Amino acid sequence: MNLREPLALLGGLSPTAFMRDVWQKRPLLIRNAFPLAGADGAPLSPVTPAQLFELAARDDVESRLVIQDAAPAKPRSRAKAPSPEGWALKHGPFARRSLPPLTQRGWTMLVQGVDLHVQAAHELLQRFRFVADARVDDLMISYASPGGGVGAHIDSYDVFLLQVHGHRRWRVGPVDDPSFVDGLPVRILERFEPTNEWVLGPGDMLYVPPRWGHDGVAEDECMTCSIGFRTPMGTELARELLQRVLDDVEADPDEPHFRDPPRSATETPARMPAALDAFARKAVDRLLRDPSQLARALGEVMTEPKPQVWFESGPERGAGAGLRLDRRTRMMYDDRHVFINGESFNAAGRDARLMRELADARRLAAKDCTRLSPDAQAVVADWVAQGWAHDE
Repeated sequence: MNLREPLALLGGLSPTAFMRDVWQKRPLLIRNAFPLAGADGAPLSPVTPAQLFELAARDDVESRLVIQDAAPAKPRSRAKAPSPEGWALKHGPFARRSLPPLTQRGWTMLVQGVDLHVQAAHELLQRFRFVADARVDDLMISYASPGGGVGAHIDSYDVFLLQVHGHRRWRVGPVDDPSFVDGLPVRILERFEPTNEWVLGPGDMLYVPPRWGHDGVAEDECMTCSIGFRTPMGTELARELLQRVLDDVEADPDEPHFRDPPRSATETPARMPAALDAFARKAVDRLLRDPSQLARALGEVMTEPKPQVWFESGPERGAGAGLRLDRRTRMMYDDRHVFINGESFNAAGRDARLMRELADARRLAAKDCTRLSPDAQAVVADWVAQGWAHDE
Protein backbone atom coordinates (compact mmCIF):
# COMPACT_ATOMS: atom_id res chain seq x y z
CA MET A 1 0.00 0.00 0.00
CA ASN A 2 1.31 3.43 -0.97
CA LEU A 3 0.70 5.47 2.18
CA ARG A 4 0.89 8.76 0.28
CA GLU A 5 -1.59 7.86 -2.45
CA PRO A 6 -5.04 9.52 -2.15
CA LEU A 7 -7.80 6.94 -1.58
CA ALA A 8 -11.53 7.16 -2.27
CA LEU A 9 -11.84 5.01 0.87
CA LEU A 10 -10.59 8.02 2.87
CA GLY A 11 -12.40 10.75 0.97
CA GLY A 12 -9.41 11.58 -1.23
CA LEU A 13 -6.94 11.68 1.65
CA SER A 14 -3.86 9.50 1.69
CA PRO A 15 -3.43 7.12 4.65
CA THR A 16 -0.59 9.35 5.89
CA ALA A 17 -2.73 12.51 5.76
CA PHE A 18 -5.74 10.76 7.30
CA MET A 19 -3.76 9.41 10.25
CA ARG A 20 -2.11 12.81 10.76
CA ASP A 21 -5.10 15.12 10.38
CA VAL A 22 -8.23 13.10 11.17
CA TRP A 23 -7.49 9.94 13.17
CA GLN A 24 -8.59 10.30 16.80
CA LYS A 25 -9.19 14.04 16.22
CA ARG A 26 -12.53 14.56 14.45
CA PRO A 27 -15.32 12.70 12.63
CA LEU A 28 -15.18 12.47 8.86
CA LEU A 29 -18.03 11.76 6.43
CA ILE A 30 -16.88 10.01 3.26
CA ARG A 31 -19.37 9.82 0.42
CA ASN A 32 -18.94 6.92 -2.02
CA ALA A 33 -16.08 5.44 -0.01
CA PHE A 34 -16.82 2.03 -1.51
CA PRO A 35 -18.18 1.10 -4.93
CA LEU A 36 -21.57 -0.60 -4.79
CA ALA A 37 -20.02 -3.65 -6.47
CA GLY A 38 -16.46 -4.80 -6.75
CA ALA A 39 -14.51 -5.32 -9.94
CA ASP A 40 -15.78 -8.89 -10.03
CA GLY A 41 -19.38 -7.74 -9.61
CA ALA A 42 -19.54 -8.85 -5.97
CA PRO A 43 -22.08 -6.90 -3.87
CA LEU A 44 -20.91 -4.28 -1.40
CA SER A 45 -22.30 -6.11 1.64
CA PRO A 46 -20.24 -9.13 2.72
CA VAL A 47 -23.46 -10.96 3.66
CA THR A 48 -27.16 -10.86 2.89
CA PRO A 49 -29.67 -10.34 5.71
CA ALA A 50 -30.51 -14.05 5.56
CA GLN A 51 -26.83 -14.99 5.92
CA LEU A 52 -26.46 -12.59 8.86
CA PHE A 53 -29.45 -14.23 10.57
CA GLU A 54 -27.79 -17.62 10.04
CA LEU A 55 -24.62 -16.36 11.74
CA ALA A 56 -26.66 -15.02 14.66
CA ALA A 57 -28.10 -18.51 15.18
CA ARG A 58 -24.63 -20.03 15.79
CA ASP A 59 -23.29 -20.53 19.30
CA ASP A 60 -19.73 -19.69 18.19
CA VAL A 61 -20.79 -16.21 17.03
CA GLU A 62 -21.41 -13.31 19.39
CA SER A 63 -24.70 -11.54 18.66
CA ARG A 64 -27.08 -9.11 20.35
CA LEU A 65 -30.63 -7.94 19.76
CA VAL A 66 -31.77 -4.44 20.74
CA ILE A 67 -35.49 -3.68 20.59
CA GLN A 68 -37.06 -0.29 21.09
CA ASP A 69 -40.84 -0.29 21.38
CA ALA A 70 -42.75 2.38 19.51
CA ALA A 71 -39.61 3.54 17.71
CA PRO A 72 -40.14 7.05 16.32
CA ALA A 73 -40.37 7.63 12.60
CA LYS A 74 -38.22 10.77 12.93
CA PRO A 75 -34.88 11.33 14.69
CA ARG A 76 -35.05 11.67 18.45
CA SER A 77 -35.02 15.11 20.06
CA ARG A 78 -31.54 16.57 20.48
CA ALA A 79 -31.85 17.20 24.21
CA LYS A 80 -34.51 14.82 25.49
CA ALA A 81 -33.14 11.66 27.09
CA PRO A 82 -34.86 8.37 26.20
CA SER A 83 -37.39 6.88 28.57
CA PRO A 84 -36.19 3.88 30.61
CA GLU A 85 -39.23 2.02 29.35
CA GLY A 86 -39.35 0.48 25.93
CA TRP A 87 -35.78 -0.80 25.51
CA ALA A 88 -34.78 -4.46 25.60
CA LEU A 89 -31.42 -6.19 25.12
CA LYS A 90 -30.98 -9.91 24.42
CA HIS A 91 -27.88 -11.97 23.74
CA GLY A 92 -27.67 -14.72 21.11
CA PRO A 93 -27.61 -17.21 19.65
CA PHE A 94 -30.99 -16.50 18.05
CA ALA A 95 -33.12 -18.97 16.13
CA ARG A 96 -34.66 -17.18 13.17
CA ARG A 97 -38.15 -17.64 14.57
CA SER A 98 -37.09 -15.88 17.80
CA LEU A 99 -36.30 -12.62 15.97
CA PRO A 100 -38.97 -9.96 15.51
CA PRO A 101 -40.78 -9.91 12.16
CA LEU A 102 -39.12 -7.81 9.47
CA THR A 103 -42.18 -5.58 9.41
CA GLN A 104 -41.77 -4.60 13.07
CA ARG A 105 -40.18 -1.19 13.57
CA GLY A 106 -37.38 -0.32 15.93
CA TRP A 107 -35.19 -3.40 16.29
CA THR A 108 -31.52 -4.00 15.60
CA MET A 109 -29.45 -7.17 15.50
CA LEU A 110 -25.67 -6.85 15.88
CA VAL A 111 -23.28 -9.65 14.92
CA GLN A 112 -19.66 -9.37 16.06
CA GLY A 113 -16.58 -10.76 14.33
CA VAL A 114 -18.14 -11.41 10.94
CA ASP A 115 -14.62 -11.21 9.47
CA LEU A 116 -13.76 -14.42 11.35
CA HIS A 117 -16.50 -16.39 9.60
CA VAL A 118 -17.02 -14.81 6.16
CA GLN A 119 -14.16 -14.41 3.70
CA ALA A 120 -15.72 -11.36 2.02
CA ALA A 121 -15.88 -9.59 5.39
CA HIS A 122 -12.26 -10.54 6.09
CA GLU A 123 -11.22 -9.10 2.72
CA LEU A 124 -13.15 -5.88 3.41
CA LEU A 125 -11.29 -5.51 6.71
CA GLN A 126 -7.96 -5.81 4.87
CA ARG A 127 -8.67 -2.48 3.16
CA PHE A 128 -7.95 -0.79 6.50
CA ARG A 129 -4.48 -2.21 7.10
CA PHE A 130 -2.91 1.25 7.05
CA VAL A 131 -3.69 0.96 10.79
CA ALA A 132 -1.52 -1.48 12.77
CA ASP A 133 -3.00 -4.98 13.13
CA ALA A 134 -2.48 -4.71 16.90
CA ARG A 135 -5.24 -2.10 16.96
CA VAL A 136 -7.81 -4.13 15.01
CA ASP A 137 -10.83 -5.38 16.93
CA ASP A 138 -13.27 -6.80 14.40
CA LEU A 139 -15.87 -6.15 11.72
CA MET A 140 -19.38 -6.08 13.14
CA ILE A 141 -22.50 -5.97 11.00
CA SER A 142 -25.81 -4.63 12.24
CA TYR A 143 -29.21 -5.19 10.65
CA ALA A 144 -31.98 -2.73 11.55
CA SER A 145 -35.63 -2.39 10.68
CA PRO A 146 -36.94 1.17 10.08
CA GLY A 147 -36.44 3.23 13.24
CA GLY A 148 -33.95 0.73 14.66
CA GLY A 149 -30.83 1.78 16.51
CA VAL A 150 -29.01 1.43 19.82
CA GLY A 151 -29.38 5.02 21.01
CA ALA A 152 -26.87 7.83 21.42
CA HIS A 153 -23.66 6.36 22.83
CA ILE A 154 -19.88 6.63 22.95
CA ASP A 155 -17.29 3.97 22.19
CA SER A 156 -13.80 3.54 23.57
CA TYR A 157 -12.48 2.65 20.12
CA ASP A 158 -12.06 4.17 16.66
CA VAL A 159 -14.75 3.04 14.25
CA PHE A 160 -15.55 3.29 10.55
CA LEU A 161 -19.31 2.98 9.91
CA LEU A 162 -19.83 1.72 6.36
CA GLN A 163 -23.37 1.66 5.02
CA VAL A 164 -23.84 -1.44 2.87
CA HIS A 165 -27.64 -1.61 2.49
CA GLY A 166 -30.46 0.88 2.97
CA HIS A 167 -30.07 4.25 4.69
CA ARG A 168 -29.16 5.30 8.22
CA ARG A 169 -29.31 8.77 9.76
CA TRP A 170 -26.28 9.54 11.92
CA ARG A 171 -26.01 12.35 14.45
CA VAL A 172 -22.54 13.01 15.84
CA GLY A 173 -21.08 15.40 18.39
CA PRO A 174 -18.51 15.81 21.18
CA VAL A 175 -19.54 14.66 24.66
CA ASP A 176 -18.63 16.68 27.73
CA ASP A 177 -20.64 14.60 30.22
CA PRO A 178 -20.46 10.84 29.49
CA SER A 179 -23.28 9.98 31.90
CA PHE A 180 -25.77 7.29 30.92
CA VAL A 181 -29.50 7.02 31.47
CA ASP A 182 -30.24 4.94 34.58
CA GLY A 183 -32.32 1.80 34.29
CA LEU A 184 -31.65 0.98 30.64
CA PRO A 185 -30.20 -2.34 29.43
CA VAL A 186 -28.18 -0.38 26.84
CA ARG A 187 -25.73 2.44 27.58
CA ILE A 188 -27.44 5.55 26.20
CA LEU A 189 -26.08 9.02 26.84
CA GLU A 190 -28.13 11.11 29.22
CA ARG A 191 -27.09 14.33 27.48
CA PHE A 192 -26.26 14.42 23.79
CA GLU A 193 -26.06 17.57 21.68
CA PRO A 194 -25.08 16.53 18.13
CA THR A 195 -23.22 19.03 15.99
CA ASN A 196 -23.57 17.17 12.68
CA GLU A 197 -26.28 15.09 11.05
CA TRP A 198 -26.07 13.04 7.87
CA VAL A 199 -28.02 10.33 6.08
CA LEU A 200 -25.71 7.63 4.71
CA GLY A 201 -26.61 5.44 1.76
CA PRO A 202 -24.87 2.35 0.36
CA GLY A 203 -21.17 2.99 -0.13
CA ASP A 204 -21.03 5.99 2.23
CA MET A 205 -18.86 5.76 5.34
CA LEU A 206 -18.45 7.74 8.56
CA TYR A 207 -15.34 7.72 10.75
CA VAL A 208 -15.97 8.42 14.46
CA PRO A 209 -13.08 8.89 16.94
CA PRO A 210 -13.15 7.40 20.44
CA ARG A 211 -15.41 9.09 23.00
CA TRP A 212 -17.42 11.02 20.40
CA GLY A 213 -21.17 10.66 20.76
CA HIS A 214 -23.05 9.14 17.85
CA ASP A 215 -26.59 7.96 17.24
CA GLY A 216 -27.64 5.99 14.15
CA VAL A 217 -31.29 5.45 13.26
CA ALA A 218 -32.41 3.33 10.30
CA GLU A 219 -34.43 5.25 7.72
CA ASP A 220 -35.47 1.98 6.11
CA GLU A 221 -34.30 -1.64 6.26
CA CYS A 222 -30.56 -1.23 6.50
CA MET A 223 -27.24 -2.92 7.21
CA THR A 224 -24.10 -1.22 8.51
CA CYS A 225 -20.55 -2.57 8.81
CA SER A 226 -18.65 -1.30 11.85
CA ILE A 227 -14.89 -1.62 11.49
CA GLY A 228 -13.59 -1.17 15.03
CA PHE A 229 -10.08 -0.52 16.39
CA ARG A 230 -9.48 -1.18 20.08
CA THR A 231 -7.84 1.40 22.35
CA PRO A 232 -6.83 -0.47 25.52
CA MET A 233 -6.59 1.41 28.80
CA GLY A 234 -3.16 1.46 30.43
CA THR A 235 -4.30 -0.27 33.61
CA GLU A 236 -6.16 -2.97 31.69
CA LEU A 237 -3.19 -3.63 29.41
CA ALA A 238 -0.70 -3.65 32.30
CA ARG A 239 -2.83 -6.20 34.17
CA GLU A 240 -2.86 -8.53 31.14
CA LEU A 241 0.86 -8.14 30.52
CA LEU A 242 1.85 -8.78 34.13
CA GLN A 243 -0.42 -11.81 34.33
CA ARG A 244 1.17 -13.18 31.15
CA VAL A 245 4.67 -12.63 32.59
CA LEU A 246 3.69 -14.32 35.85
CA ASP A 247 2.25 -17.29 34.00
CA ASP A 248 5.68 -17.87 32.44
CA VAL A 249 7.62 -17.63 35.71
CA GLU A 250 9.02 -20.86 37.08
CA ALA A 251 10.40 -20.99 40.61
CA ASP A 252 14.13 -21.64 40.88
CA PRO A 253 14.74 -24.26 43.59
CA ASP A 254 18.13 -22.63 44.31
CA GLU A 255 16.64 -19.16 44.70
CA PRO A 256 17.35 -17.78 48.22
CA HIS A 257 14.48 -17.40 50.66
CA PHE A 258 13.94 -14.30 52.75
CA ARG A 259 16.11 -14.13 55.87
CA ASP A 260 15.54 -11.80 58.78
CA PRO A 261 18.49 -9.52 59.51
CA PRO A 262 20.37 -9.84 62.83
CA ARG A 263 18.82 -8.07 65.80
CA SER A 264 15.35 -8.24 64.26
CA ALA A 265 13.52 -8.65 67.55
CA THR A 266 10.73 -6.09 67.66
CA GLU A 267 8.44 -4.34 70.12
CA THR A 268 6.01 -3.50 67.27
CA PRO A 269 5.12 -6.91 65.84
CA ALA A 270 2.32 -5.54 63.61
CA ARG A 271 4.70 -3.26 61.72
CA MET A 272 5.74 -4.49 58.26
CA PRO A 273 9.48 -5.29 58.36
CA ALA A 274 11.53 -2.93 56.20
CA ALA A 275 13.78 -5.82 55.18
CA LEU A 276 10.80 -7.78 53.86
CA ASP A 277 9.63 -4.73 51.91
CA ALA A 278 13.07 -4.40 50.29
CA PHE A 279 13.20 -8.15 49.56
CA ALA A 280 9.81 -7.99 47.78
CA ARG A 281 10.83 -4.97 45.70
CA LYS A 282 14.02 -6.68 44.56
CA ALA A 283 12.03 -9.77 43.58
CA VAL A 284 9.66 -7.69 41.40
CA ASP A 285 12.54 -5.72 39.87
CA ARG A 286 14.34 -8.96 39.07
CA LEU A 287 11.19 -10.34 37.44
CA LEU A 288 10.89 -7.35 35.07
CA ARG A 289 14.59 -6.72 34.58
CA ASP A 290 14.61 -8.28 31.13
CA PRO A 291 12.74 -5.85 28.80
CA SER A 292 12.09 -8.65 26.32
CA GLN A 293 9.72 -10.23 28.84
CA LEU A 294 7.20 -7.40 28.51
CA ALA A 295 7.74 -7.20 24.75
CA ARG A 296 7.02 -10.91 24.44
CA ALA A 297 3.99 -10.63 26.72
CA LEU A 298 2.62 -7.71 24.68
CA GLY A 299 2.86 -9.64 21.43
CA GLU A 300 1.20 -12.68 22.95
CA VAL A 301 -1.64 -10.62 24.43
CA MET A 302 -2.30 -8.68 21.21
CA THR A 303 -2.43 -11.84 19.09
CA GLU A 304 -4.53 -13.89 21.51
CA PRO A 305 -7.66 -15.07 19.64
CA LYS A 306 -11.02 -14.13 21.10
CA PRO A 307 -12.65 -16.77 23.31
CA GLN A 308 -15.17 -17.88 20.66
CA VAL A 309 -12.47 -18.48 18.02
CA TRP A 310 -11.41 -22.05 17.38
CA PHE A 311 -9.46 -23.76 14.60
CA GLU A 312 -9.95 -27.08 12.84
CA SER A 313 -6.95 -29.36 12.46
CA GLY A 314 -5.47 -29.27 8.99
CA PRO A 315 -3.71 -31.82 6.77
CA GLU A 316 0.02 -32.38 6.73
CA ARG A 317 2.05 -29.69 5.01
CA GLY A 318 2.53 -30.35 1.32
CA ALA A 319 6.00 -30.31 -0.21
CA GLY A 320 6.77 -27.22 -2.27
CA ALA A 321 3.56 -25.40 -1.33
CA GLY A 322 3.10 -21.74 -0.52
CA LEU A 323 1.48 -20.57 2.69
CA ARG A 324 -1.63 -18.53 3.53
CA LEU A 325 -2.72 -17.50 7.02
CA ASP A 326 -6.20 -18.50 8.10
CA ARG A 327 -8.51 -15.47 8.30
CA ARG A 328 -8.92 -16.08 12.06
CA THR A 329 -5.17 -16.04 12.69
CA ARG A 330 -3.56 -12.99 14.28
CA MET A 331 0.15 -12.74 13.45
CA MET A 332 2.52 -9.87 14.35
CA TYR A 333 6.18 -9.31 15.09
CA ASP A 334 8.72 -7.03 16.77
CA ASP A 335 12.50 -6.75 16.42
CA ARG A 336 13.17 -10.05 18.22
CA HIS A 337 9.99 -12.13 18.10
CA VAL A 338 7.24 -13.48 15.90
CA PHE A 339 3.80 -13.74 17.51
CA ILE A 340 0.91 -15.86 16.33
CA ASN A 341 -2.37 -16.65 18.10
CA GLY A 342 -1.00 -15.93 21.57
CA GLU A 343 2.33 -17.72 21.12
CA SER A 344 5.79 -16.22 20.60
CA PHE A 345 8.92 -17.40 18.82
CA ASN A 346 12.42 -15.94 18.71
CA ALA A 347 13.40 -15.12 15.13
CA ALA A 348 16.51 -13.71 13.49
CA GLY A 349 18.17 -13.48 10.10
CA ARG A 350 16.44 -14.86 7.02
CA ASP A 351 13.76 -16.66 9.02
CA ALA A 352 12.78 -13.39 10.70
CA ARG A 353 12.58 -11.55 7.37
CA LEU A 354 10.41 -14.24 5.81
CA MET A 355 8.15 -14.54 8.85
CA ARG A 356 7.64 -10.77 8.87
CA GLU A 357 6.74 -10.91 5.18
CA LEU A 358 4.18 -13.61 5.97
CA ALA A 359 2.69 -11.51 8.78
CA ASP A 360 2.45 -8.35 6.65
CA ALA A 361 1.18 -9.97 3.43
CA ARG A 362 -0.64 -12.87 5.18
CA ARG A 363 0.81 -15.21 2.59
CA LEU A 364 4.24 -16.47 1.54
CA ALA A 365 5.15 -17.70 -1.91
CA ALA A 366 6.30 -21.29 -2.34
CA LYS A 367 9.82 -20.22 -3.39
CA ASP A 368 10.17 -18.22 -0.16
CA CYS A 369 8.86 -21.07 1.96
CA THR A 370 11.72 -23.23 0.73
CA ARG A 371 14.19 -20.64 2.02
CA LEU A 372 13.05 -21.11 5.62
CA SER A 373 15.43 -23.04 7.87
CA PRO A 374 14.49 -26.63 8.80
CA ASP A 375 13.46 -25.46 12.29
CA ALA A 376 11.25 -22.70 10.86
CA GLN A 377 9.72 -25.11 8.34
CA ALA A 378 8.85 -27.46 11.20
CA VAL A 379 7.13 -24.58 13.03
CA VAL A 380 5.16 -23.65 9.89
CA ALA A 381 4.13 -27.27 9.40
CA ASP A 382 2.78 -27.27 12.95
CA TRP A 383 0.76 -24.12 12.18
CA VAL A 384 -0.79 -25.86 9.19
CA ALA A 385 -1.59 -28.92 11.29
CA GLN A 386 -3.34 -26.69 13.84
CA GLY A 387 -5.34 -24.91 11.14
CA TRP A 388 -3.61 -21.56 11.73
CA ALA A 389 -2.34 -21.52 8.16
CA HIS A 390 -3.04 -23.37 4.93
CA ASP A 391 -1.07 -24.57 1.95
CA GLU A 392 -1.43 -22.45 -1.14
